[in-house]
Amino acid sequence: MGEIKEDKYRDHIYGEGEANTVWKYGAPPNYDAVNKLFEEERTHVWEKGSLEERVQRMLKTYEMEIVHKVRIQDYKTIVADGFTVSLNGKAPFNREQLGKIGGSYNFFLQTSLPDELKIYDSKKETEESSKKAFETVFPRGFAIEIIRVYSGPPNIVFQFRHWSYMEGPFLGHAPTGKKAEFYGMAHFEVDDTWKVKKVEFFYDRGDLLSGLIEGPLLEGSKTETGFSSVGCPMMKQI
Repeated sequence: MGEIKEDKYRDHIYGEGEANTVWKYGAPPNYDAVNKLFEEERTHVWEKGSLEERVQRMLKTYEMEIVHKVRIQDYKTIVADGFTVSLNGKAPFNREQLGKIGGSYNFFLQTSLPDELKIYDSKKETEESSKKAFETVFPRGFAIEIIRVYSGPPNIVFQFRHWSYMEGPFLGHAPTGKKAEFYGMAHFEVDDTWKVKKVEFFYDRGDLLSGLIEGPLLEGSKTETGFSSVGCPMMKQI
């Protein structure tokens, strides 16, 4: 038997309970690089077993399962029936609808802006193209941490921070090497076993995207809208 691995901050990746799990990319994910980034720059070190540490572990495990597990029966963090997730008060998605939107980045970067004002258009990106775009711009991954927990189960409300460094190009813009980050709020409704029934995220996607188009356009490149990072009149609304 091979060595059973562990992830410091996520459950349900390795071990006997995942022996029959179907992984979207053929194998369990490896979070070593983004865990290192997280440890180098997190602003809080929560005591093991504290509410904040449990919420952080739940969030990271939830994200891992949503991104990497194919079958609903392999999920350990969400309820099998009735699960919904929404962004900024928009209509919620069920698990089937979430699977059709084309990956987590396309869900998190939804916008109601007119097409001509969109810097990143989630409706035009596939799961593969969005994954490639963000793995290119963030080769070390995209770290997340819990900043504050306002209430415990069954209605967990918390503030989070998401960050990385722009070390690759994005939509034709040269990498700047600068930190790209945003802050947000979330509400997770859980049952008495901490399985997630309902998720609501609230944040401004422009806080992230504005930093990714600061670099000059690479030779031969242009954005879909034709805006440069200097002249975009809707920068805070992208």
